[in-house]
Amino acid sequence: MRAMRTLANLAVLATLASTHTFFATTLCAQQELPRYGGVNLVNETPEQHDARMKWFRDAKFGMFIHWGAYSTAAGEWNGKRVPGIGEWLLSNAQIKPEDYAVLQKQFNPVKFDAKAWVEIAKNAGMKYIVITSKHHDGFCLWDSALTEWDVANSPFAPRDPLKELADACTAAGIRLCFYHSIMDWHHPDYLPRRTWDTRPTEGADYQRYIAYMKGQLKELTSGKYGDVGILWFDGEWEGTWTHEMGKDLYDYCRSLDKDIIINNRVDTGRSGMEGITREGDYRGDYGTPEQQIPATGLPAGVDWETCMTMNDTWGYKKYDQNWKSTQDLVHKLIDIASKGGNFLLNVGPTGEGEIPAPSVERLAAMGAWMKTNARAIYGTQANPFPEPPSWGRITRAKNDDGSDRLYLHVFEWPKDGALRLSGLLSDVRSAQILGQRTRNLWPSERDGDAVVFKLPTEPLDPIATVVAVDLAEPLAFAALPEINAADDRFTGSLDVDVKQPASKVTYRYTTDGSEPVASSTPAGTPITLSKSATVKARGFLGDRPVTRTISRRFEHLDPITAVQTLKADPGLRFNAYEVPESIKTCAEIMKAKKVGEGIAPEPSVAVKPREENFGLVFQGFIDVPETGVYRFFVDSDDGSVMLLHGNVAVDNDGPHSATEKSGAVALEKGMHPVEIRMFEAAGQDLLRVSWTTPNTTKKVVVPATAWKN
Repeated sequence: MRAMRTLANLAVLATLASTHTFFATTLCAQQELPRYGGVNLVNETPEQHDARMKWFRDAKFGMFIHWGAYSTAAGEWNGKRVPGIGEWLLSNAQIKPEDYAVLQKQFNPVKFDAKAWVEIAKNAGMKYIVITSKHHDGFCLWDSALTEWDVANSPFAPRDPLKELADACTAAGIRLCFYHSIMDWHHPDYLPRRTWDTRPTEGADYQRYIAYMKGQLKELTSGKYGDVGILWFDGEWEGTWTHEMGKDLYDYCRSLDKDIIINNRVDTGRSGMEGITREGDYRGDYGTPEQQIPATGLPAGVDWETCMTMNDTWGYKKYDQNWKSTQDLVHKLIDIASKGGNFLLNVGPTGEGEIPAPSVERLAAMGAWMKTNARAIYGTQANPFPEPPSWGRITRAKNDDGSDRLYLHVFEWPKDGALRLSGLLSDVRSAQILGQRTRNLWPSERDGDAVVFKLPTEPLDPIATVVAVDLAEPLAFAALPEINAADDRFTGSLDVDVKQPASKVTYRYTTDGSEPVASSTPAGTPITLSKSATVKARGFLGDRPVTRTISRRFEHLDPITAVQTLKADPGLRFNAYEVPESIKTCAEIMKAKKVGEGIAPEPSVAVKPREENFGLVFQGFIDVPETGVYRFFVDSDDGSVMLLHGNVAVDNDGPHSATEKSGAVALEKGMHPVEIRMFEAAGQDLLRVSWTTPNTTKKVVVPATAWKN
């Protein structure tokens, strides 16, 4: 069998190599359409994108499953507990791949029951399952023709757990999706290697690894495993994986199945654990916050999904008993739905194939809550109000007749039963509590800027009771004031606009820092500032304030005088350093070993001395074309600092994934001394400097012609 499989491997990879040019030629010819909803559309209209994403947006709740060879170890190696998350066992214990291979011979989950797993997910109210087809250790949970490092060469053979799970999902009406790691610690062609991996790197071919990965993705989407809903990529942060590779892989997967959904970790545009896709032509259909919920959600129209563990690990660790409570998990589900996202909640099955009892208990309890309140989650939209209420969260939906409905998820029930909803301008038709045996309608009355619902003094469900509010007219609410200007800093004069939307609410403002009152200047009146000022705005219904005050400070700046230089050659001088793994700030760069110098056309990582643990310092001048305020944006991975005239203009320091920070400076036309420092510890690297120039708001990369030495 081993010889036959080797021949099959060579044949498939040869086919992939020969067709790679075809895919590249075909996909390069695709028409890239405008950015829509925070994503870049490729060969797709906005309407087609919405149709493809509809099931995902409606589903709201899914099960994440981390399961593989590491599950048999249960968080231990050689009888000792290994710190860190369970699925990172090979890395955390610094195990050589040849030693780690013993886990394949131990992988025999005889208690695995795909129907039972799917039933647990369905009873919890979950609409889709994402399972690790391959995690970072490279072990494959299906019978792959391209490797022997798979379940087909374990004692569990000939059973194929992904096939069994696919059949169970199809029968239950659950969408099956696959997590697939780009990083692969086992494959001989994957680079970079771990420092303790002593296998020779000579002959390793990363492009051959990519062909292998594409071949496996083709196997998974061939139809054998049903209609795959999502390809959930991860492990994209190492420097060998590039933006161009991410674009190509996204396009390749969409060529396999035009309806499949692909997360933003296929490319290099993810902003760390926050999961937001940064600006640029990055691929990916939705954002992926990890172990966190965005404080205010993501911008309107941006799809996202928070993935989270129930305890402290994704893969099974038998001694991790730090479980989140059922109440906490239900509140997180509601919070995420109220911000327009999905909740992907993890389970880590044991090496025997069972979902741990504490996970099952919590999912059953969540299912009991969902049985009563599912309509307040599935297919809903985010809270339309500017801020969440103090007592809980709000989701929004449409009734069959097209009228608006609000779901009030009450975490803290009012002791007197009087629930206040501030900012609602529409009249209420009815209010009822979900789950009551009889359809009791509860009265409401208007009290100033609030509608007060007269409810029972005790909640129906102490975790979260949901009140469904049907409106008698289209939804209208008091939006927070908007104070708009080109920037917070200016020279000369600055036009400021306090918006007055079509609304029952009148917005009023002040420019002296005082609180707006009912007699303050109404919005819509032009404001021109010639000195520093604080503008405050607030919404009123008649004499009554119906929003909180919004404040924005504007600073008048005197431009920094340009300097005279003896010469102005193109580019910046740079010094390159080899920095220690322990580096935390840019101030440490110049204490490290200097290994290179030269002239760079612009500040970027193109002149890096090695892939990881390096620092760069660029020095010279920036030639600005006119006098005024310039806002500089430094996008880096890891830390960076930009100095103008020796003072910090942008502080983006510290270890982090790709992150952009900005700062504004008033500059006189001409040359200004500049220094840019950045360091890279491990993984992806990035350095890009952009700006907005006076009287414009469009951010563009600083042109190479502006950098001088």
